[in-house]
Amino acid sequence: MADAKVIPFDDDRSRSGSASRPARRRTGAGSGGGRGDGSTAPVSALPGGRLPESPSDGAEGAQDPQQPQEEAVGGVGAPADASGGWDRRIAGGLAFLRRRVTGDYEVDEFGYDKELTDQVLMSALRPLADKYFRVEVKGIENIPSDGGALIVANHSGTLPLDGLMLQVAVHDNHPAERHLRLLAADLVFHLPVVNELARKAGHTLACAEDAQRLLELGEIVGVMPEGFKGIGKPFGDRYKLQRFGRGGFVSTALRAGAPIVPCSIVGAEEIYPMIGNAKTLARLLGFPYFPITPTFPWLGPLGAVPLPTKWTIQFGEPIPTDGYPPEAAEDPMLMFNLTDQVREQIQHTLYKLLVQRRSVFF
Repeated sequence: MADAKVIPFDDDRSRSGSASRPARRRTGAGSGGGRGDGSTAPVSALPGGRLPESPSDGAEGAQDPQQPQEEAVGGVGAPADASGGWDRRIAGGLAFLRRRVTGDYEVDEFGYDKELTDQVLMSALRPLADKYFRVEVKGIENIPSDGGALIVANHSGTLPLDGLMLQVAVHDNHPAERHLRLLAADLVFHLPVVNELARKAGHTLACAEDAQRLLELGEIVGVMPEGFKGIGKPFGDRYKLQRFGRGGFVSTALRAGAPIVPCSIVGAEEIYPMIGNAKTLARLLGFPYFPITPTFPWLGPLGAVPLPTKWTIQFGEPIPTDGYPPEAAEDPMLMFNLTDQVREQIQHTLYKLLVQRRSVFF
């Protein structure tokens, strides 16, 4: 059952050179105004003025209720607060840049850079999720507040934007602001620039060793078992789940004793309606497919802009795995049954969300 230990993404693989890497750090009482005898000095009124009213005079005489409000709204206080906020932001940004330049920041054994992810990558993706796709998140309470868990989601959209939106949804909506560590295909780590950004964002190779290690460290791990079969399927097969492989993700969850959280994503299928596949060009470029959509490649770079569909991401009831014995990870029938259970739950939720959806764009 060696093949069952590998989490399939587009095809079966094992991670080469997955030796343990140690975590590393990148370097490079005031004096009173009273009198000496303990009594309080008398207060004299200024010329043309009047004595301040005593607090004992009551709430009505404490102050003029309108004048302080006017000063707070349009007076000196408001610009000072705004200026202080901007000062703090600028100081924080300069401190961040100084740490990046000097190398005084930490990455874990997988290359994950939490500071860069929080302050830069998530900030760049958040407007896309909140304003463009208007992602609605349901069932976030099904993700545990601590400890490891495996989120299993459907995969679609021609380009893997669904994984990035899932990452933002977990972090921004979970009360504990948990980070999702996605398992990605090896193609991601062969692309220049994308490779480095994926590592910094916490993504790692879709293999059993990395997934189990992250789960044992108490991380939230995300996997999309359909792989390229799901993300590159034609538009006519939208929201029809493809094969989930041989259950490698179930085996990993069983070994780590982590719950499996099914996740259904609606809206990603329509961002790039794939009406054709230039297979010859895909082979020449080394891609699993080369999409043809109503706008790409006909409109050039403009055709690569995704359609502004309305998204819904729903997390289902977790499926516990900690009650099984250690040898359960080697039981092919159990893995098949759990895989089928997860797949059916995701598919059923997709159909339910599609029935509830009023429009693709609203």
